[in-house]
Amino acid sequence: MTVRGVLQVHSAPPALSPHIEWAVAGVLGVDTAMPWVDQPASPGALRAELTWQGPPGAAGAITSALAGWNLLRFEVTEESSPGCDAVRYSCTPSLGIFSAVMSANGDVLIPEGRLRAVMTLASASVPAGFAGSGSGSIVTIGAAGSAASAAGSAPAAVMTDEAAPGGGIRGLRDLHDPRHPALGGSLEAELSLLLGQPWDDELEPFRHAAAGAPVRWLHATG
Repeated sequence: MTVRGVLQVHSAPPALSPHIEWAVAGVLGVDTAMPWVDQPASPGALRAELTWQGPPGAAGAITSALAGWNLLRFEVTEESSPGCDAVRYSCTPSLGIFSAVMSANGDVLIPEGRLRAVMTLASASVPAGFAGSGSGSIVTIGAAGSAASAAGSAPAAVMTDEAAPGGGIRGLRDLHDPRHPALGGSLEAELSLLLGQPWDDELEPFRHAAAGAPVRWLHATG
């Protein structure tokens, strides 16, 4: 069984373009030649779009392979398949990786556990001395912040009060603040993170600049 997806490299240094092709080829198992063109939104950078066909989960594998280069802005989407939801990954140098389950019309689908987590974080918006939300309680964070978390669809980090650095909500803030400064803020800010709004805000100018760019199709082997 194969699925289809799209890799959009919105911004990449020219020196990395062959490495990106090699990384994608390593995931899909076929030689890759992407149609690189100039990126007007970032003079000196290149952009390219590749429509691929490969095994379910290839989008996460491609994201993991590319996320190690902190100079890339890219998105990877994968259509739904039996037993797997459609998924989108977005990555920028300043924000890291965002992943979301997608509906058929492109809307972001937020699981119940993530909504409960942001309600917990928003309601606990108190000074940093807050000690926790009670022994043994579990809080779930859904916004991905590392290459490792991109390997599966809609990843989440789960920890108990005892396991969280510093304990409870404060521990979650200590863990995620470097990438997600809105943690512990208003409910609106927390929901904005769940929807990937900061990633959309940063990538939108690059998406517009890529309108009409050439697209190449690639089919995986096996």
